[in-house]
Amino acid sequence: MVILITGASRGIGAALARSFAFAGHRVLLISRNRRALQEVADACNIGQTGQSAVAIPFDLTQLDEKKEELLDLIGRNTARIDALVNNAGQLIRKPFMETTIGESMAIFRANFFAPALLMGTVIPWMSSSDLKHVVNITSMGGFQGSAKFAGLSYYSASKAALGNLTECLAEELKETGIRINALAIGSVATEMLAEAFPDYRAPLNPEEMAGFIRWFTLEGARFFNGKVLPVSVTTP
Repeated sequence: MVILITGASRGIGAALARSFAFAGHRVLLISRNRRALQEVADACNIGQTGQSAVAIPFDLTQLDEKKEELLDLIGRNTARIDALVNNAGQLIRKPFMETTIGESMAIFRANFFAPALLMGTVIPWMSSSDLKHVVNITSMGGFQGSAKFAGLSYYSASKAALGNLTECLAEELKETGIRINALAIGSVATEMLAEAFPDYRAPLNPEEMAGFIRWFTLEGARFFNGKVLPVSVTTP
């Protein structure tokens, strides 16, 4: 399988890249952090036959202006994509009343508009695949009825928006065979979480969550479509 993973330079994305690559799949990795992304790709390729992982340095918040550039980068490495994992995101911890319009727009650009545009870009590449699965990584912060972290209003709202888009697109595209689901994940011990909440201790590490996401990406489309599924052992 050919799996496209965003936000692959660290945290869950990097762990997910390794999980897929070591299981024998080919992974295309996107992040704007060129150096860290290449390090992840190199680690995935150690001991592998051929090139299991390909680093595609690209800033997805610029996708609207640079779509052809991304298409070219993908086209150099594959003619088909079996699954897309929209994992990239941006988190700013700041009280709602102190958050600027620029900061709120940046959060929505990274967490909602970038994955939305990427789905529109990548879905045509799935037409020849037997899998055709898009997995959007959202958050328990954006899951209705869950407890929330203070200071993450815009982050949580952007993830809720991505979850709603998941439901809408699954219905709109169901005749194409595309399956689109979202995983609203709980706390995971990533660099992003540690930067926002230095004293918080998450119950899961990136490798543990990556193992579940890998399974869901490959098998979840058999059971779910248009669903936003909570994946958390804590609240929040």
